[in-house]
Amino acid sequence: MHKFTQTTTAAAATRRLKNTAFTLGHTGATTTTATTPRSKSLSLSAMSSNSTTKVKVAILDDYASIAPDHFKDLASKIDIQSFPETLNARVPAEHDALIKRLRPFTVVSSMRERTQFPKSVLSALPNLKVLLTTGNRNAAIDMAACAELGVTVVGTGPKPNAVKGYDATNEMTWALILAAAKDVVGGDTVVKASPTGWQTTLVAGLAGKTLGLLGLGKLGTQAAATGALGFGMKVLAWSNSLTQEKADEAAKSRGLPAGTFQVATSKRDLFERADVLSVHYVLSERSRGIVGADDLAAMKKSAVLVNTSRGPLVDESALVGALERGAIRAAGLDVFDTEPLPEDSPWRKPSNHWGTNGRSRVVISPHMGYVEEETMHGWYEQQTEALRTWLEGGEMKGIIR
Repeated sequence: MHKFTQTTTAAAATRRLKNTAFTLGHTGATTTTATTPRSKSLSLSAMSSNSTTKVKVAILDDYASIAPDHFKDLASKIDIQSFPETLNARVPAEHDALIKRLRPFTVVSSMRERTQFPKSVLSALPNLKVLLTTGNRNAAIDMAACAELGVTVVGTGPKPNAVKGYDATNEMTWALILAAAKDVVGGDTVVKASPTGWQTTLVAGLAGKTLGLLGLGKLGTQAAATGALGFGMKVLAWSNSLTQEKADEAAKSRGLPAGTFQVATSKRDLFERADVLSVHYVLSERSRGIVGADDLAAMKKSAVLVNTSRGPLVDESALVGALERGAIRAAGLDVFDTEPLPEDSPWRKPSNHWGTNGRSRVVISPHMGYVEEETMHGWYEQQTEALRTWLEGGEMKGIIR
């Protein structure tokens, strides 16, 4: 068993940074130039020939300090530092601090869609050879830049013992639907704030109501089945390519008869008819902002909007405006344009702002839909195995191209 020694470092950024460094040995790195692809021949068969040289590994965004316990078995070959506080590469000072932080490292372990890796950062990290990420895709990484620079990106697969057809994101979707419709957070706040606090609002029922799904892929289908089977809701779905035949196949895949999932005639039809509107689209340049001001304006005043997919699918300023006006009953959000949320984000307003003075209720979750304890341990174990393979000169599983 190796012990971790804990030190504190400071990065030159505009806000306070708390970086916990877990050191597993002496430091060492091999330098290349930033203007040319990094040599792929530098797998650790070359570096381990010098027993005093260890590969420098940075672990980012591991706020629960899970990763070091997995990586410790590689202590004889690597020096590892953990930086749990995320730096936002979109903020100039933090962009520069991120480069300074990561410049010495050969391998970086990142959390899915947390730390941004644009080309401007990647090209300033001459030592970087391998970028490990949780999940099998990471929109925060400029994949074209990685390919150009010779940085190998490696993802992870499903969590251990995953139950096929059941996903943590669907659980979060329904947690937010129920919390928003039933005002769970508001009721909790009222009771705890006063010795006499009790019922102050009316809540929405779900049985017989229309569940609108923007997207009917794997996660949309799970949400649809939960709504139909668990809550007796009518299911209405829409996407650019969705047909009734595809919707029937989705229903049958969950043991439901054809016709259980109906297809809206248009996106506007979906937004007008839904009592609960849940977003399940894949983010792309084409789908960015697919939910705009006109769509929000078409919703019933009694409706609930939930987004557990990706923040930029919804026009954030339009959504904030609609909620400030009380245009819908409530929103439940697990994803945002910028994550972690900036200090001045409108979503950081105190809980007594939303749901008062005619505003809609808002339930916020800090992108917790995927961070199950079992999943995170499984992902870091997969990262450890990928790194072990690379250190031994083998071909890593999960390379993202």
